[in-house]
Amino acid sequence: MLTENDAAQVFDTIMSIPGMNEPVRIDLKISRKNVLMLSHVIERGLQENDSSPSVLLQRTAEENISELRQLSADCLGRAGLTELSEKLASLGAEKKR
Repeated sequence: MLTENDAAQVFDTIMSIPGMNEPVRIDLKISRKNVLMLSHVIERGLQENDSSPSVLLQRTAEENISELRQLSADCLGRAGLTELSEKLASLGAEKKR
């Protein structure tokens, strides 16, 4: 089994492969329900909470994390779900109180 340091080195190696920063075009058609779920999964995965973030996120530049957040926002916008997502998030925040 890999230690955390070994895993970090593997992730660093993969992320430094030539061409990993090149943009790719993905033509994707998914339901609005799945856009909403994808956005939620991205945001939840990027949240910093009491548990330590994954080794991959620890080694990821803030710029890349911002790009993921922007991707999530773009998907919501294209699906017309930005406002709904914000309202659901506020409901979730109220429930935690």
